[in-house]
Amino acid sequence: MLFNMQQPAVREYLKQAEFGIERESLRVCSDGSLSRTPHPFAEHKNIDRDFCENQIELISDVFQSPEEVNAQLVSLQKTVNRTLREQDEYLWPFSNPPRVSAEAEIPIAQYSGSMKSKSVYREYLAKKYGKRKMLLSGIHLNFSFTEALLREGFEQSGEKSFDDYKNRIYLELGARLAKYAWLVVYLTAASPVADNSVGTNSNIYSSVRCSELGYWNYFTPVFDYTDLQSYVRSIQRYIDNGHLRSASELYYPVRLKPKGANSLQELAQKGINHIELRVTDVNPLSETGIFNEDIRFVHILMLYLASLSQQMYSSSDQMKAVSDVKDAAVFGSEAIRTRAVETLAEIRDFVGQYFPEWTDTVDYQLSKTEKGCSYAEIVSARFADDYMKKGMELAKAYRERIGYV
Repeated sequence: MLFNMQQPAVREYLKQAEFGIERESLRVCSDGSLSRTPHPFAEHKNIDRDFCENQIELISDVFQSPEEVNAQLVSLQKTVNRTLREQDEYLWPFSNPPRVSAEAEIPIAQYSGSMKSKSVYREYLAKKYGKRKMLLSGIHLNFSFTEALLREGFEQSGEKSFDDYKNRIYLELGARLAKYAWLVVYLTAASPVADNSVGTNSNIYSSVRCSELGYWNYFTPVFDYTDLQSYVRSIQRYIDNGHLRSASELYYPVRLKPKGANSLQELAQKGINHIELRVTDVNPLSETGIFNEDIRFVHILMLYLASLSQQMYSSSDQMKAVSDVKDAAVFGSEAIRTRAVETLAEIRDFVGQYFPEWTDTVDYQLSKTEKGCSYAEIVSARFADDYMKKGMELAKAYRERIGYV
C-alpha cells in the first residue's frame, strides 16, 4: 500500500487529485472531407495541433475535479466553433477519421522558424508509420496527486528526500497503471465503427487506436522502474539503438512526465510531475469526448492501485500488459468482459471500505459490462449503418449545441 489509507486524514487527501485533459479532433468540411485550411489557433495556449495541420488539440488547464475540466473543454470548443463557423468547418466527433481516399489528402502540421523541426519530425513519423494511422485521435488524461497528500505521505514514510519519495510513488503507480490499462480501454472504447480507408477488418475492434492497427511502436518496450534514473536510461537505450528518435515517439499506454517540456532530460532533472494515460477514445456520445464519470473512475483506479501490495514488473509482465490492451480493444471479447466484471467487483469492495461515496461511479462502470451497454456497443448500434452521414450530422449538432463565444 503506497499510502496509509487507514488514517482518515490521509483518505481525505486521497479524495483530492489534479486532472488535465488533452482532446484531439480533426477539422472537417461540411461534406466530411478533411479540412485543408491552415491551423487557425497558432497563438492560443490551450488550442494546438498534433500530427496534421487539420487536427485540433484542446489542452485543459489543471483542475481538481472532472466537472471543472469538462467545463473548460466546453469553453474551448466554443472558441473553436466561432472560427470554424466562419470557415464552414466542424470537429469530427470520433476517434476514427472520416473517409480518406489518399494520403496526399492529409496535410502534415506546418511549423516555421524555430519550430521548423516539428514539421521535420512529423515527416519522419509519416514515412515510418504512415499518415493514416496518425489521424487516429484520442484523449490523454493527465493525473497527479496533490502536493498536500504527497507531503503527508513523505512525512509518514521516514524517507530522507521528498523528490525521491515522489518519484518512487509515481514510478510504482505508473507501472501498476500500465498493467491495468486494459480495463480503461474496455470501459472507454468507443470507436467500433470506421470507414474502410482506416484499415482491413477495422470493424472487429471496439477501439481501433488501441488495437493492433493503432498507435504502437514496432517493438514492445520494457522499462526499469527501480528508480527514476533507471527508468530514464531504459527509454534512452531505445533512442540510442535507433528504435526511437525521441521520447515523444514512445507510443505506450502510460507515460511518466515532468512539468513543462516533455523530454528525458527534463524528466531526469525535474522528476515526475504527473502520469499521462493515453488509451481513452474520443467518445462521440459526449459533447466533450469524455464523461465526468470516466475521469473520476481513473482517479478511483489510481487509489485502488495504490492500495495493492508492492509487485515486481518483469519484462514478461510488461509484454503481457501491452498484449492485454490490444485484447481489450477487440469488439465483444467475452474473456475480457468476464475479467472486467471480476476486477470491478474488487474495486467496488475497495471503494466500499475506504470511499463509499464513490460506489455509484463504480456501479456505472459495471453497468457497461451488461450486454448492449458498453460505449462500443451503443456507438455501433447508432452509427454502423452510415458512418460518414451520421458522423457529420452529429458534428453539426454538437457545434450548434455547444455554441460559440
